[in-house]
Amino acid sequence: MDIAVINPNSSAAMTARIAQSISRYKAPATHLRVLRVETAPISIQGHFDEAACLPGLLDAVTQQERLGVDGIVVACFDDPGVGACREIATGPVIGICEAAVVFAKTVAANFSIVTTLPRSVPIVEELVVKYGAERQCRQVRAADIPVISLEEDPDRARKAVRSEIEKAIAQDRCEAIILGCAGMSDLAEELTRTCGRPVIDGCVAGLKMIEGIVGAGIVTSKAGAFDYPIGRELVGSGAGRGCVPA
Repeated sequence: MDIAVINPNSSAAMTARIAQSISRYKAPATHLRVLRVETAPISIQGHFDEAACLPGLLDAVTQQERLGVDGIVVACFDDPGVGACREIATGPVIGICEAAVVFAKTVAANFSIVTTLPRSVPIVEELVVKYGAERQCRQVRAADIPVISLEEDPDRARKAVRSEIEKAIAQDRCEAIILGCAGMSDLAEELTRTCGRPVIDGCVAGLKMIEGIVGAGIVTSKAGAFDYPIGRELVGSGAGRGCVPA
């Protein structure tokens, strides 16, 4: 099966890190395409950045659909434009926040989420409610680091994330942790070993969910909300402008 993991920001370093982190988890028969949206902001930190990334993201999804991709992961924890992507795509589309929440609810009675900046907290809290997990989510926390610091100052960023996880375990008494940024993808294994809790990376969760759905032969329903857009030929050029591989 062919699966596209699309990072809707333009960071080459983050996209490469996502590709490296998730590649070892893919099924042997999976052909993985990890892409970034070159025309998007360098990081997605709030509502404006979400809106700014959407034209390039939708164009990338249109391109991948025309190339015959079987499923798509939107690799940003704000899950930007997932509904619109589902209208374009025939195969399943998942955002990494939704995937991570499903995984956490499956392996733990409760969880906390550690994201980057405080401004992201209310966005993630809204998604938690949307995905029906407000009772299981103990708290959404911010490590108070810009997304770009995960690339530019990784040691400081790791310490900040670890510190916030330790607070979540001590204060929230949570049974699992979700990493609330695709740029944290490479931290999950180490933190799981050292924190004594499952630490869930939404990029891996998204990949495995899409592999399972595609493997079961299930596609996106076109019976209502996710039907193809009216005037679909006008949605994106399909040329993948600014969409480049890791």
